[in-house]
Amino acid sequence: MIRILSLAALLVALGGSARAQDVQGIELCSHETRMDRRTGCLQSNIEYLQGVITKNAAEARQKLSAAASEIGALKGEVAALKATLATLQARLEKLEAAAKPAAKPDKPADKAPVPAPK
Repeated sequence: MIRILSLAALLVALGGSARAQDVQGIELCSHETRMDRRTGCLQSNIEYLQGVITKNAAEARQKLSAAASEIGALKGEVAALKATLATLQARLEKLEAAAKPAAKPDKPADKAPVPAPK
């Protein structure tokens, strides 16, 4: 897979001489007249591109690993917050249930209201 990507990048780089100059670290091999020197130049470009791909893959793996550990920590934090919220809601319901009977004033139901004097 890496070899295919390297060759594809090399073909893109060789597609135009201006493009090859834009890629930092890539040599322009078309000016070589001897075949062995041109082959060496192309091999050096392939090795460079493989190194860049390897470095980028390692960086991506490291970032992915860091993100995965951060996600795990955040999931744990969310679970702890959910547990705290459930505890607080249970306490609130208990306090509301205890406050309901005390909030009602005592009203005797068996006495009839006294009519106002005329």
